[in-house]
Amino acid sequence: MPTEPPADGAPRTDSPRWLSAEEQRAWRAYIRLAQLLMRQLDRDLHPFGLSAHDYELLVELSEAPGHRLRMTELADRTAQSRSRLSHQINRMETRGMVSREGCEGDKRGTFAVLTENGEATIEQVAPSHVTSVRRHFIDQLAVGDLATLTDACEPVLDQLRGIRDRD
Repeated sequence: MPTEPPADGAPRTDSPRWLSAEEQRAWRAYIRLAQLLMRQLDRDLHPFGLSAHDYELLVELSEAPGHRLRMTELADRTAQSRSRLSHQINRMETRGMVSREGCEGDKRGTFAVLTENGEATIEQVAPSHVTSVRRHFIDQLAVGDLATLTDACEPVLDQLRGIRDRD
């Protein structure tokens, strides 16, 4: 069972619990998988003129009510800094895939909104992307492994989201 970090969030100063050989192997396999998979998915999106980050934003906006999200929520959903997201939205705005709108009643708030061009783009690219995800990830796993992987990842994701939400 993982130990809880200090209540004040400060790094621990006691000796680290070094990873066992099995833990090290799992950790490195995960890191390599995540890096190589995202690189391949990104590469498969390039013929469409998109990066994996562009595609992720288009998906989030296409699934949101009214095809719009507050920039702060979009940054949280995509695990990006507000600054990085703003730069990415600028590039996508230039290409006509998204637009920005002010938030009624909140002069500081801004919505990212999927445009018709952005909607057409996601509709065109989604079949190819899902084929890529299947080929490079889903179809490489045994049926039972998919549920095991999901069950293993969810507690880690929950813990990391909790940390993010406190920050």
